[in-house]
Amino acid sequence: MTMPPTHAPNPPALLEMRHITKQFPGVLALDDVSLEVRRGEVHAIVGENGAGKSTLMKILSGVYQADTGEVIFNGEHVHFTNPRQAQSAGITTIYQELNQIPLLSVMENIFLGSELTRGPFIDWPAIRQQSQAVLTKLRLDIDPRMQLSRLGVGQAQMVEVAKALHHEADLIIMDEPTAALSLHEIENLFEIIRDLRAQGVAVIYISHHLEEAFAICDRITVLRDGQHISTQPVGDLDMDELIRLMVGRTLDEQFPKVVAERGAEILRVEGLNQGERLKDISLAVHAGEVLGIAGLMGAGRTEIVRAVFGADPIDSGVVFIDGERVAIRSPRDAIRHGIALLTEDRKQQGLLMHLPTRANVSVAILQQLTRWGLINRRQERDLVNRYVESIAIKVADLEQLVSNLSGGNQQKVVLSKWMATTPRVLIFDEPTRGIDVGAKVEIYKLINTFVAQGGAVIMVSSELPEILGMSDRIMVIREGRVTGFVERADATQERLMELATAATDEQADFHLHDLPLHDTATPEQQ
Repeated sequence: MTMPPTHAPNPPALLEMRHITKQFPGVLALDDVSLEVRRGEVHAIVGENGAGKSTLMKILSGVYQADTGEVIFNGEHVHFTNPRQAQSAGITTIYQELNQIPLLSVMENIFLGSELTRGPFIDWPAIRQQSQAVLTKLRLDIDPRMQLSRLGVGQAQMVEVAKALHHEADLIIMDEPTAALSLHEIENLFEIIRDLRAQGVAVIYISHHLEEAFAICDRITVLRDGQHISTQPVGDLDMDELIRLMVGRTLDEQFPKVVAERGAEILRVEGLNQGERLKDISLAVHAGEVLGIAGLMGAGRTEIVRAVFGADPIDSGVVFIDGERVAIRSPRDAIRHGIALLTEDRKQQGLLMHLPTRANVSVAILQQLTRWGLINRRQERDLVNRYVESIAIKVADLEQLVSNLSGGNQQKVVLSKWMATTPRVLIFDEPTRGIDVGAKVEIYKLINTFVAQGGAVIMVSSELPEILGMSDRIMVIREGRVTGFVERADATQERLMELATAATDEQADFHLHDLPLHDTATPEQQ
C-alpha cells in the first residue's frame, strides 16, 4: 500500500481565500466561502453540481472576480483580473474541457503563450528539448513535434499536465483530470501528483469520483449550495459521511432500482455489422426493462447504440419494432419509430450550449410547434415548463443559457428534449458521467419512472456498479462481439469482467478500488 509522504503537523498556508462572495443574475454562486491550501498538500474540493466549486476556482485563476472577499497567495494579497496574471503568480489550471489548439504540435501547445526566444526568433530547438524533458518526466512516449490532433483524449489530457509542469507552478488546479484517462494513465498521474507533493507543490483536486479523494488527497473541502460546509483530513471521513456532507442528507440507496413488470418486446436488432467494429450484434429490449451494455473501453458499446439510432451507417443488420421490420437509416427515422439517444458527450452532441433552456428542450419537436413557419411561443413555453417541473430542472428561468446549468441539470434538459418526442425506447450512453452523486440518484429515479410507465431503456456505462445496480439484464461486449447476456440475479462484477476481459488487464475500465488508499480511509480513452 502506497502512503503519502509525512507532513509537518501545520505546514504553512500557500493559499487563503477569505469570505469570498460571488453573485450572478438570479444566482448566489458563492456565499462567504473561505478556503486554505497548504504547501505540498493535495486538497480535494467536492460538492454537487452547482455547489460553487468551478466558480471558486475561476475566481482564484482570474476568470471571474469576487464581489467581496480577499485572496492571499504566497503571503501576498492578490487580485487577478485574467488567467495570465494567475499563471505568472504561480497558479496553473488543468481544465476538464481541454484548452488546447489541436492543429498545433504538442510542444507548441506546451509553450503556448510562453515561447522561448533567441533574439527576435522563436528558439524551436530549445522548446523541443524542454518539451521532450517534461514529456519524459511524465513517462509519455510522444514526439513533441507531433500534431496534437493525432493524440487520443487521454494523452491530450496528459499534455495539459506537461504544460502545468513546464510553468513550474506553486499551485496546480486539476478539474476532473481523470475523466478521459485509462487505468495506466491514472496510476501515472497519481505518481506525478505524489512527486509534486514531495516537491512542495500544492494541488487542488476536483472530481466527481469521490474515491479519488481518498486515494490521493490529504484534506477534503465540501461545498454545498455556494457555502463552505466542512474541511477535514481524509482520515477523519468515510464515504457515507462525505456524501452526507455534500448533499445534506443520507443516500440510503446509491442505486434506487425499482424492478418493473416486464412487458412485450419493443425493440429487436439482429445481425448488426459495421466493418471491424461491430460483428453480428443481436439484442432485444422489452417494455419495463433496463438492458445494460457493459464492456471495456473500445469494445464497441457506443458504436452499437449509435448504429441502432441511425447516427452511423452499418454494413448489415435488421431492426424490428413491435415485431415488425423497420428501416432506420438516420436519427430522424429512429425518432419517428420512438427511439431516443442521450449521447455520451452531451455538450458536443446533446445540447446547443449557446441557446437557452427553452430552445434546448423544444428543439426536437419544433415542427409540431410551428405553423405557417412561425413557432407558437406560448405552446413552447407551456411544454418546456411542464418538463422543468416534472423532471425538477433547477433553472432561474426558461431563457437561462443551458451552458450556465450544472451537469446534472444539463442532463435533465437533454432528457426533457427526448421525452418531448414521446419515445418508447430511451438509450442512455453514460447517463451520469460528470454529474454528482445526488443528481445521479435523480437520473436513476427518472429511469425507474420511465420503465414503470412501459418504456424500455438501453444503458451503456463504464461504471460496473451502475450497470449492476440499475439493469434488469446485461449484455457484455468484447472487441465488437456479444460475449454473453446476464440476468440481474446472476450478475456480479467478477462475472461481467470475465466476459469483458480482453488480452490484457490494462485494457479494463478504471475501478478506483484497484488504487492504493490511505490506511485511514474507507470506502476511460475510447
